[in-house]
Amino acid sequence: MIWYLLYPLRGLVCREKGTTEAPVLSPSHPLRKAFSRYGRYAARHVVTTLLISAAVATILLYPIPFLFTTDFINGASNLPHHVWTVAQPLPYHTVVEPDFIMRPVWVHGSYMQALRPDLLASALEIQDELLGITKDFDPRMPDPPPPRPEGDDVDLTPRQRDALHAINGLTNESWFFHSPLQYWSCSRDRILADKDIITTVNEKKTMSTFVNVTLRHSVVFSGKRFEYRRLLAADALVITLLHRRNSPVGRQWERKAAALAEKIGDEWDVYPPGGRITNSRLYEFQFQPISTQDTLTLTLAYGLAIGYFVMSLFKVRAVKSKVGLMVTVVTQIVFAIMSSFTVCAVFNIDLSRIPQAAYPLAILSMSLENIFRLINAVILTPSEDSTASRVSHAFGETAPVALASTLQNVIILTVCSRLVSPGVSAFCIFLAVAIVFDVFYLSTFFLAVLSIDVRRTELSDALAKASMRHHRHAMESRGRTWIEQMIHGKTALSTRIAGTFVMVGMIVIVQWHFFQEQTMLNTTIGFFWESASHFFGASKTSELEEINQARSPPSWLRLQDHETAQELISIIKPSAHSCVGRVYDPLVLVKKGADRSSRIREPTLLPAYYDFINHQMTQFVVIVVVVVAALRLLISYLLYEDEANMEDDRDYEDSPILSIQHLPEGHTLDIAMVGHSNEGHVISVGLDRVVRVWDLRAGGSSYAIPSAAAGNIFPVLGLATDDDSKWLAILSPYQVAFWSLADRVWGPSVAVDLSSHRPEAIFFAPKLPNDERHLFIVRRNGTVTELFGQESSGTEDSVIWESPLLCAEPLVSRGNAQVPARLYVVAASKKGGLYVASRTRNGWQSREITDPALERQKPHQILAMPSLGLFLIATLTRVHVFSVETCEVVHTIETQKMRPRSLQCAYSTQRISHIEFPAITSSTVSYVEAESGDCILHTFTPPEDVDSICLQGPSGATDGEGCEWSAANVTKRRVRNPGHYCILSDGSAAGIRCKKAPEAESPAACGEGGEGLRKRFSSRGAVKSKPIEWEVWTISPGLRTGTDEEQPLFMKGEQPSHLLISDLGPKVRVGLMSFAVSFGNVIKLVTVGGPERFDVSPEETGHEGFMSLASRRRKGGGSNSWRPRTWS
Repeated sequence: MIWYLLYPLRGLVCREKGTTEAPVLSPSHPLRKAFSRYGRYAARHVVTTLLISAAVATILLYPIPFLFTTDFINGASNLPHHVWTVAQPLPYHTVVEPDFIMRPVWVHGSYMQALRPDLLASALEIQDELLGITKDFDPRMPDPPPPRPEGDDVDLTPRQRDALHAINGLTNESWFFHSPLQYWSCSRDRILADKDIITTVNEKKTMSTFVNVTLRHSVVFSGKRFEYRRLLAADALVITLLHRRNSPVGRQWERKAAALAEKIGDEWDVYPPGGRITNSRLYEFQFQPISTQDTLTLTLAYGLAIGYFVMSLFKVRAVKSKVGLMVTVVTQIVFAIMSSFTVCAVFNIDLSRIPQAAYPLAILSMSLENIFRLINAVILTPSEDSTASRVSHAFGETAPVALASTLQNVIILTVCSRLVSPGVSAFCIFLAVAIVFDVFYLSTFFLAVLSIDVRRTELSDALAKASMRHHRHAMESRGRTWIEQMIHGKTALSTRIAGTFVMVGMIVIVQWHFFQEQTMLNTTIGFFWESASHFFGASKTSELEEINQARSPPSWLRLQDHETAQELISIIKPSAHSCVGRVYDPLVLVKKGADRSSRIREPTLLPAYYDFINHQMTQFVVIVVVVVAALRLLISYLLYEDEANMEDDRDYEDSPILSIQHLPEGHTLDIAMVGHSNEGHVISVGLDRVVRVWDLRAGGSSYAIPSAAAGNIFPVLGLATDDDSKWLAILSPYQVAFWSLADRVWGPSVAVDLSSHRPEAIFFAPKLPNDERHLFIVRRNGTVTELFGQESSGTEDSVIWESPLLCAEPLVSRGNAQVPARLYVVAASKKGGLYVASRTRNGWQSREITDPALERQKPHQILAMPSLGLFLIATLTRVHVFSVETCEVVHTIETQKMRPRSLQCAYSTQRISHIEFPAITSSTVSYVEAESGDCILHTFTPPEDVDSICLQGPSGATDGEGCEWSAANVTKRRVRNPGHYCILSDGSAAGIRCKKAPEAESPAACGEGGEGLRKRFSSRGAVKSKPIEWEVWTISPGLRTGTDEEQPLFMKGEQPSHLLISDLGPKVRVGLMSFAVSFGNVIKLVTVGGPERFDVSPEETGHEGFMSLASRRRKGGGSNSWRPRTWS
């Protein structure tokens, strides 16, 4: 609900349209990072997390039988029953005829010494002075009552007084009283003869008067001190007269109380000094069992909550055991409720005023909100991620929202507790405590169980997502009503603020329940006005402050709301569930010479809590240890197979995300060009005129290619390998030499004349049945040279474009049984033209792409998305996605000003049976910003309700299973100082950068692509500079946390063997999650994630071959001046 209140402000601050959605913190936000780290720890150490939650639950649940009571035991809290009970003051402006009048007298001696025999005897004298002789009090009158004297100033005789007692029939003149002196039958002799007053008081705590009012300690004493549920001391004796409005006994009490101050003034201090009590207030006493209407309302509410829970749970398919999840949720809520009962009991918060059935409902509604938010966040994480990563990302995303919602609800409940009646105030405090405990158990117990379930059901997540999205698509195709949207959780009412609505609604209903005579609005406004007046009004100084009472009269009165209220109502209004009484301030008598200073501080917590600490601590510690140990054995038994897997996963996840392999030194001078094959070969060309082949599958072993029999192959202008990794083509100015990677022998050479010009592309075409592979060379002048296989020397030149080319990119469509594969070449001219040429049996056919978007900004780079039949055209501030078949724009991506030739992309696809082209499940486009040099990643993912991003065909319609590219979710990430980086197959970025620039002057900045001067020998006497610190980094494409990492390229103490450099050389992506980069005269291999499988097929990588050109060309791309040209 807080996001609705902040709706206008968020629109002003963000300068965008306001939103009511909960904000999603960025992965770098400290709060989200902290929650993500905790989520990762909880998922990796589920046993420890479960044991912590179990230990806390045991600590808070075990004391409940010792802190609560259902009988007359003293010092303990009261459990709620199936009744509404309360003793609450009515507003001062309330006009109502009271059912009875209460006049109390408090008798004090020294502080907490009210149980001394002499004080009890003196209190008996005061009681007899006010009521008459009460020794062996028995008001039952079998005979007709004697006549009463005329006049109000004449004292009643004991028989006349007893005749009006309530035991003889309830009339408008009835009365009764209760006093601690009734424990001794109001006999002075029995009091003085009692050798153990404390034992007598505790043994007779269940004693009843003639009208069946139990003489509880809370009724006849004030300011009590308990130990192990025994009353040890009291601060005041409370003698209370209750009478009807026209009772002569009440008038006699009032008259004698006024004269009492003068009569006993030598022995007692009387408050107020004149003995006349004028201050009073109306109180309402309720003891109302749950009605049929209440039962039906609660049944309906619980039915709706449980029905919503079951329906939502059965929609979640990625759950190993739905029954187990239901048990987990119920256990979490029970733990939260019982823990809250314990805390409230310890702090003396009385929860017995409201029926016990009302407590779980509000917690259930708010708990389900956080639970399903977490479950859905876990399901929507990529299933290929580890369990710890998925839980970490989901918890990091949802925990801040849960924390904000919890703080919001706690603040609302705190404010409400100040505005409502005392019984509802305790209910608000309980809800606030329970909400906090619910979040705690969600973060420990439920999170650990969910991690175990996710670990067991990772393979079913894709089915869950597909089923959920298919169901949503079917519903959206026919539209939804507002009610359907609310039921399915598509409105804010059913997702983010339902719990708050239920909570506030229950508080209003409970508050109104205690004031059924008034409307709900009047009740709320009345108590708000009462609370505000009390809060802002001037506090009155009481005359009783100097007495230092252990308990004030108002707080004593608030204790009289349990069985006492029921007994009182049964006497005054037997057929009712509530009654109203006018309660006068007490007449306070303090023995002269009494010491009212407190020697020790009275405990503020529940007395039963101190008893538990003093007498049950040993057993308590043993029980907690035994429960935790037993639970540990049970978890080990239940997770016998999973613990080994969790240990392996933990060892794997403890290892760094980045791994660096330093290949052996193979060159004496700098490496100028690198290339790779699909089977894990890396080919390096050095300035020392050596071509070396590295086999990464064999641990990085290498061999140098011998001199070609056909002549000199240097300088090397380009490299290419075929899909089968059998042949390596080496292009030099006047020939193409073929080297067999399988047999390690030279094949034939084919003469070509490039006039020392580097080509724009060199690549192998896909192999056709019963045919050899063809090699194609795309020259800058627009000519394509085709070499007919490795066993022949035939060539064919085709002039396709008249204009000089700026860049060219091949694209091979896979084809199928009906449509053969086709080769395309997409080229951009230096004049800004864009062309697509396709090779047919009749030769090359070319056409120019005319699009208004390309007229404003000239293209500077082309990238192919082969398996999709798409290619990307990069301009200054846009990336256009074109279809190679239709040459139409599929989508346009708005970017910052990018450096030329800095665009990279990666994507993942899935096949749909009835769709010709695969659909995109995620796509990442990255580039280097021209002004700042930062790397910016745009990651496109389908919305929650669809599976994929589907492509538009010629008709402009999507395939019906996904969304258009424009409807995809876009996540942007920025990397400062990226250096040299590659986009890997999953869309993550990894690179090497200069961590700290050298102190010596250098013409080239770190990561800028300048050559710089290289120091080859330390004996030349050059001024030494501080070595450059190189750093390897990686980030994930989306908002997932825990997958970003940085580490130094060289470990501490490691001695580099490479030549001293100021910038990196060419790089190439190898396998799925690795890239190789030349570091002077050596090669560094960086792998992200687990061990790399280098022998991957083109279908797995999405690339069918590659082309490498000289690395020192066109520095406009900055750190990405050289780019491996790849396609499928």
